[in-house]
Amino acid sequence: MKVAIVMGSKSDYPVVSKAEEILKKFGVKYETRIISAHRTPGMAAEFARSAEKNEIEVIIAAAGKAAHLAGVLASLTPLPVIGIPMKSSTLDGLDSLLSTVQMPKGVPVATVAVDGAENAALLAVQMLGIKYPKLREAVANYKVEMEQDIRELDCEFRNR
Repeated sequence: MKVAIVMGSKSDYPVVSKAEEILKKFGVKYETRIISAHRTPGMAAEFARSAEKNEIEVIIAAAGKAAHLAGVLASLTPLPVIGIPMKSSTLDGLDSLLSTVQMPKGVPVATVAVDGAENAALLAVQMLGIKYPKLREAVANYKVEMEQDIRELDCEFRNR
């Protein structure tokens, strides 16, 4: 099982690194790349077309502003693509969000919140859990742990 994390710019890495942390937590192999839909379109096409052959099962694509990376990759591969719209200086990420979710019929991109790298990684793990039961079980346990954490915090605040 392997996930590819592709970012359009090195400046996206502080957010993207959070996806890496989640994938590590679940023991999912990943590779992280910098590929621009606009500045390196040939490289983007080559990556997308060879992803399946390179044993990648899910692609996470992070891009800001025009944010076409996820859509370009999704148009060139049968693999699921998860888009992370990145917060940009121009419109606070709204431009990125709209670019990522406004995909034409036939080219779906699952999209998470602006700068939502953790959820992108969790969604990738859940997708892989369809094929790998141990991952599905690990996600179920993760959700139980989250619930327990909130219950403990609630108890602390209630008893103040």
